[in-house]
Amino acid sequence: MPAVSIEHYENFPVASWLSPPALRPAIMAIYRFARTADDLADEGDATPAQRLRELADYRADLRAVAAGQTPSPRWAARVFAPLGRILVEYRLPVPLLEDLLDAFEQDLVKTDYATRVELLDYCRRSANPVGRLLLHLYGIADAESLRRSDAICSALQLINFWQDFTVDGPRGRIYAPLEDRRRHGVEGQDLLSLRDSPDARALIAELCGWARDLMGEGAPLARRIPGRAGWELRLVVQGGLRILDKLASNRFDALLRRPKIGASDAPLLLWRALTMPADRTNPRREGTAR
Repeated sequence: MPAVSIEHYENFPVASWLSPPALRPAIMAIYRFARTADDLADEGDATPAQRLRELADYRADLRAVAAGQTPSPRWAARVFAPLGRILVEYRLPVPLLEDLLDAFEQDLVKTDYATRVELLDYCRRSANPVGRLLLHLYGIADAESLRRSDAICSALQLINFWQDFTVDGPRGRIYAPLEDRRRHGVEGQDLLSLRDSPDARALIAELCGWARDLMGEGAPLARRIPGRAGWELRLVVQGGLRILDKLASNRFDALLRRPKIGASDAPLLLWRALTMPADRTNPRREGTAR
């Protein structure tokens, strides 16, 4: 499952101590793939056209490795050598990795969204593949678990958007859908300029409610996955909900400040993870989580 805020790439766990030890190399290989692609899309002073060319080269290396061929030297040692081993050992679905690249490319050419449906389609490629890749490693492939995983991942992506207005605005990106902005009388330029107002806060409050409802749809999965992976997912879910709590306690002033989770939140997160309601069904397993 994706984590709320891990270093630079904010939708992936970094082989934390809660992850099953045998799976940590696989999780780290996927993380490095996603992290490096994220850096290509966002870091440095390259133009959008240059970034798109680099992502195209990166995709070509992914396809080469997936076909058993040698990638270019640029990312071979750090990214594609370990990823190649994981692709073979776990038969990772390569289209999910390509979906992540699609989302990074989209961020370079699309900076606004008209509807929630359109934004969720972006989440389908930017966030949902992360959960599906990890479920694949855990040997879980039933439709119900995949549906709940998608809900959690999309919710976390949305929460990241509502947390990051002060980051995305200066980059010229608007993730609050136009249909919601119009309903609240908020212009796109208001969000880009970080112009706080009662209407903007009402918009953000509604968007946070949407993310909370979506998280509620997926949260029961955290009690269905056994062992360390299940405990990590519980904390991930609670971390996302905690960000929403902080946004609410700050009266949705996300255009003024970015809420963060710190060490002081740990006891509450642990308590909430321990007391999450149980789901009495079990996922159908097609393999054995390690």
